[in-house]
Amino acid sequence: MWASDAFPALRRETHYHDRVVRCFQDRPSNLNRLLPEALARSGDGEALVHDELRLTYRELDQRAAQIAAGLAAHGIESGDRVALILDNGTPFVELMLATWRRGAVVVPMNTRDRKPGYQYMLSDSGAKLVVYEPALRDRLPAKEDVPDLKHRFCVAAESGEAGYESLFGHGEQAEPTSVDEDDTAAILYTSGTTGKPKGAMLTHFGILHSLMHFEWAMGLGPEDRSLITVPMSHVTGLVALTGASLRAAGTLIIQREFKAARFLELAARERMTHTILVPAMYNLCLLDPEFERHDLSAWRIGGYGGAPMPEVTINTLAEKLPDLQLMNAYGSTETSSPATLMPPGYTAGRGDSVGAALPCAEVVVMDDAGREVTEGESGEVWIRGPMVVPGYWNNEAATAREFTAGFWRSGDIGSKDADGFLYVFDRKKDMINRGGYKIYTTEVENTLLGHPGVVEAAVVGRPCPVLGERVHAFIVTTDTGLSTEALTRHCAAVLSDYKVPEACTLRSEPLPRNPNGKVLKRTLRDELVDTASKADGAQEDT
Repeated sequence: MWASDAFPALRRETHYHDRVVRCFQDRPSNLNRLLPEALARSGDGEALVHDELRLTYRELDQRAAQIAAGLAAHGIESGDRVALILDNGTPFVELMLATWRRGAVVVPMNTRDRKPGYQYMLSDSGAKLVVYEPALRDRLPAKEDVPDLKHRFCVAAESGEAGYESLFGHGEQAEPTSVDEDDTAAILYTSGTTGKPKGAMLTHFGILHSLMHFEWAMGLGPEDRSLITVPMSHVTGLVALTGASLRAAGTLIIQREFKAARFLELAARERMTHTILVPAMYNLCLLDPEFERHDLSAWRIGGYGGAPMPEVTINTLAEKLPDLQLMNAYGSTETSSPATLMPPGYTAGRGDSVGAALPCAEVVVMDDAGREVTEGESGEVWIRGPMVVPGYWNNEAATAREFTAGFWRSGDIGSKDADGFLYVFDRKKDMINRGGYKIYTTEVENTLLGHPGVVEAAVVGRPCPVLGERVHAFIVTTDTGLSTEALTRHCAAVLSDYKVPEACTLRSEPLPRNPNGKVLKRTLRDELVDTASKADGAQEDT
């Protein structure tokens, strides 16, 4: 599917001590080469656009150099961790580049998390400095709870608070600190299926290969104008959009958070050529009553992932935007973004596929005994390549459990066809995908079980035509006074808002289980579908 002359030369190399992977032979030495190479290609070109602010690559380089000096003045050295609890904006990009310039590690965190989550991630990463949004100051843990955290800066400081601007005024760090390409560049925390989040260690080497995959597969260059509306703190925002735009020396147009009307307005005004969204966002754009009014003729690449794209959405987009190439991407935090990508021109005939393995990626489907299955047979998807992380921060047990001979065991069930296209059917880990936000059910179930009125809890995804899935909880209780509202309040106190169940089924009979005692979640999902069908039928009858 990928033309052999479309990608740079490949060779096998040994990395992370004992992992042999297929690599791009000619590549930047580390992520600190992104800005100098972009400067050489487009020094006076727009690098970032956010509201009324426009920064050229030359200006972005100067600001990153100044912040790097500010980080140095506050004791940040090579290998130290710098936490970012920031919404999409220029400070995120500037701090990311400045942190790498210092040879330090960026630790992005979701702005929708809660105090217990921030306390755990700040403590586990050993972050020495954090920059945060003003709306989140009350969610930060107390100083005594995170003793390694020496400095806190707010992007819009109040009296008595250290402000982001105080990182400027310390001169410039002209030359980047030396780093090895196998060094960790970012720690991204993924929701744990059985406990605390795991910090995936994304390296300079791995991220660069992902950026080059996007650059070559999508044909990105200085003329491209990419609009980012997914969170920069997630791997898609960090790598697939922010990093890929820098690699291409293109322009990154920043939307703080997704609103369909604003997205369409920005896309038209800024002549957006490229973006990556979750399918729910495409649906919301098409549902906007002003969709037809906007001139989206410059839009040539529409990446998507995280959930299947409904066939009706693919067909409608093809009708309304005939020059738009839809490209499904499949990957994860552990793969530094894409492992497969749909080659241009194939989406219309293979809308249910997540694409083909990228040139440096090895994607195999294995049975439970660790044997590769035949074409068309289902099994667990395993992924190896230069973009796969070496493991989890401070978590050797999880690393040993989830990685085998350099392959990351995804937990997804899928198959490959004779042409090498991958299809993903289900998730071993019972993950819910709510509009691109990944939710592990065990975390929600454990929270529900902390309520005194809950005897049993099982959480599943309820189908939703807009978001893909919503969180639904089945609760076994003997408390006749227990209400859905009480359970919602209980969960909202400790969970990110998108993880809180939006509906509950309260029951007195036990949950269905197999002979081994495992809850039969498929039965519960079927029950939801059956209930929804009956409700639709009743409405039609009336």
